[in-house]
Amino acid sequence: MTASTRILPPVGVFALFIGFWYVITYAVLDPTRRFLLPAPHEVVKVGFLDERNLTDLLGGLRLTTEVALLGLGIAMALGVAVALLMSQARWLELSLYPWAVVLQTIPILALVPLIGFWMGFGMDGRVVVCVLIALFPIIANTLFGLQAAEAGLHDLFTLHGANRLTRLRKLLIPASLPAMFAGFRISAGLSVIGAIVGDFFFKQGDPGLGILIDLYRSRLQSERMFAAIILSSLLGIAVFLFFGWLGRRVVGRWYHAGRGH
Repeated sequence: MTASTRILPPVGVFALFIGFWYVITYAVLDPTRRFLLPAPHEVVKVGFLDERNLTDLLGGLRLTTEVALLGLGIAMALGVAVALLMSQARWLELSLYPWAVVLQTIPILALVPLIGFWMGFGMDGRVVVCVLIALFPIIANTLFGLQAAEAGLHDLFTLHGANRLTRLRKLLIPASLPAMFAGFRISAGLSVIGAIVGDFFFKQGDPGLGILIDLYRSRLQSERMFAAIILSSLLGIAVFLFFGWLGRRVVGRWYHAGRGH
């Protein structure tokens, strides 16, 4: 597949989306109600071409990025460690995995006020929200990858008398990398959502994108609000694409090397 065949379809969908946006703004909405969906060029003009507004948005983007990446980093380390632990003994998996599922099923919005009460309404509380939202996909995908190694390769390692550490380092971890990075990509987007959700509830300290979105909503500054939403989406896309690229780089080298042993 050429680069043009990969790029043109999503670009075409984006052009259709922008056209549909203009139709709704100018053909459907009454002029007095166009603040509900300002035209795309108005969003760009007010949100990104006004230096003062752009400075506020970039400051919020910086803070949200810091919170999301810190939360994602902690979730990656914790999720991989828990999955590795569960892969070493069936009784550990049976003991821990149900609680990981429970963590995933608890409505995070119900926990956010409690997290703020315990951790404070600053940076720490926002990071904890990101960790809770991003943790389960990493645990589930990494554990699936660790258990996906072929039985024949296990027999080969057993035949050569490989100990537990050698089997983990040379067989299980390389075999788990594709699923592990799939979990990282999913959790990268979730971590950005966690940072925005934390902003919505905590509303204290330096304003991230979530606080700015809520502030612009309360002031009916819809052009700025849409600009903040666009930046939030671009941040999620950027971290998703980064982990996709990183996964192809790492998995291509480790996974095939691991299968070659």
